[in-house]
Amino acid sequence: MAISSPCILVCVIDQQSGYCFGCGRTTDEIASWVSMTEDGRARVLAELPGRMEGIERKPRRETRRSRMARERGGAS
Repeated sequence: MAISSPCILVCVIDQQSGYCFGCGRTTDEIASWVSMTEDGRARVLAELPGRMEGIERKPRRETRRSRMARERGGAS
């Protein structure tokens, strides 16, 4: 049986909060996700929306492609 995960493959931990910028879990929660009980995962999932509100997201860095498009006056 597949275990669903909130992971969106943006795996960077915010140093201030300790939460992942992508999914909102802690490193301990990420590491133990597969071995957690279904109730444990449900508890964490219920907390994620509130955690994500508290994470200050940094703007994505400008890519070379988007910079070149901006300089040409086009859309990114």
